[in-house]
Amino acid sequence: MAKGRNLAVGIDVGTHQIKVLVTELEPAEFQSEEKGKGVGFNTPRIIASATVETKGMRHGYVTNVTELSKCIRTAVNIAEKNSGIPIKKAYVSIGGVGLGAIIAVGSVVTTKADSEITDLDVKRAIEESEKELPSTYILNRKIIHSIPLEYKVDGRKVLGRPQGLKGVKLEARVLYITCLAHHFTDLLSAFDDANVEMRDIVAAPIAASLISLTKTQKIAGCILLNIGSETSSIIVYENNIPVSMEVFPVGSNDITNDIALGLKVSIEEADQIKMSVSSDANTIASASASLPTFSKKKLDEIIIARLSDIFDLVENHLKKIDRNGLLPAGIILTGGGSGLLNIEELAREALRLPSKRHTLKLEGNLKGIAREFEWSVAYGLTILAFSSPDDRGGINLDGLSAVGAFKKLKKLIGGWVKQFLP
Repeated sequence: MAKGRNLAVGIDVGTHQIKVLVTELEPAEFQSEEKGKGVGFNTPRIIASATVETKGMRHGYVTNVTELSKCIRTAVNIAEKNSGIPIKKAYVSIGGVGLGAIIAVGSVVTTKADSEITDLDVKRAIEESEKELPSTYILNRKIIHSIPLEYKVDGRKVLGRPQGLKGVKLEARVLYITCLAHHFTDLLSAFDDANVEMRDIVAAPIAASLISLTKTQKIAGCILLNIGSETSSIIVYENNIPVSMEVFPVGSNDITNDIALGLKVSIEEADQIKMSVSSDANTIASASASLPTFSKKKLDEIIIARLSDIFDLVENHLKKIDRNGLLPAGIILTGGGSGLLNIEELAREALRLPSKRHTLKLEGNLKGIAREFEWSVAYGLTILAFSSPDDRGGINLDGLSAVGAFKKLKKLIGGWVKQFLP
């Protein structure tokens, strides 16, 4: 990275594409009635971007480390060329069907003689909650985020931080976001082979929420639906905290496949037809005259049927967590599949919630960025790079310690192997 510049790199490792964003946070003067004239910061400005087709992944998990590593290196090389800045470190997303979330509760007896709750007590309560995770669940999984949802002191719910209160028993209710351990290790290996150091690894729904949701929406209660190529992910917020997350093995590629079967066209033609149906157009208008003729009514039926399947999965999850029809800020749509015509209306009817498509407004060098809303994860990663712990809604970036542990283990194994080499 260039010295003296406040730079960050976000790499969104998607099943369809790897997206790289290089951003810079520049100081800006501001005028405040309370503080007078001062210096703050604008949102990160894009210096360069790069996009490469992903190989070596399926449904968000790694199938070939070598192929994926080559794709990462290619994307980084393009971003370096476009920015003129060497890229050695980056914030990286992890997604796909291997992501999961589970809630656990842990409790401890306070340590101080006067029963005042300290930071140590809070830490111990969270550690105890981790021990309560079912062994059948946590086996073969890695914790990448731990998010305290609620504290209780002597059975009574705490409003805000528990530190400083007095009580005998402290209870912590924590949301753990996890991923499959072998996918985690394979992704780290791919970046290691590509000579790119991970500053941290972040669940893709978390990264997308940092830029796609406002604080007002997160406090009131909302759900973010990111429709990717092979998967769709949701994350639910209340009181500015993520309370649930889920990934479904269905995405916009399934719509393409449905169109191909329903209209009896090739996959390539089906994809062109799907791309021609966007929220920015009132009618289907294909740029290619070679596309076969088809019934608009039948196309609408095909698309609506698959989107209805996705919304049914979302509704079932909201029922499971007792939030169906109860999120005032509604559903916010993002990702490549969110550009389909009338998707907001369909979501509103299916989920009985306010609905809107997130429109991402990027600033800086937008060369190579066609549809801005597809970059919410990559841009969210760079937002995270510049944020303080207080701005993350209680999200602990435990992925960083996991990355460090992996590197130590790899170094240890490497040293052990070398002693047997001639």
